[in-house]
Amino acid sequence: MSNNAPASVVGEGPIKADQRKLAVVDMVRRRFPQVGVLRSPAMTAHAESDAEPEITDVEAADDDEDLFEDARRARWTATVTGALLALMGLTASLMRLSGVRALVPVAYGSGAAVCVAASALGARGRTRWALWLMILGTMVMALGDQFD
Repeated sequence: MSNNAPASVVGEGPIKADQRKLAVVDMVRRRFPQVGVLRSPAMTAHAESDAEPEITDVEAADDDEDLFEDARRARWTATVTGALLALMGLTASLMRLSGVRALVPVAYGSGAAVCVAASALGARGRTRWALWLMILGTMVMALGDQFD
């Protein structure tokens, strides 16, 4: 029976192997100190300890800035998406105004009106309501497309 392990590992006990692995990890940490930055603050304490991880004022400010940035991005996304859906609904309503039943342009127009309301709610920060209204407005416009 042959052993493909390197000569330094053959006959090595589990404690010696763990020490070798820890030495490699320690060497990597010294060589690349920025790797420690990627660790989560929650991972600094041991799982079995009751110690809360310390959060500095700088980390708390960064978290707040990230939350504000995410909220701002969500508001803009909801506002712009609602406005674009409303514009598309109004365009489809005007295109179908002549030559088809009146139900088709009314469906497109009412779906566009719902999307305008969604855009207004998104601008106010009510992004969850805006999302559901955009879905509803798009469904009403799709209903108009089915009548066509």
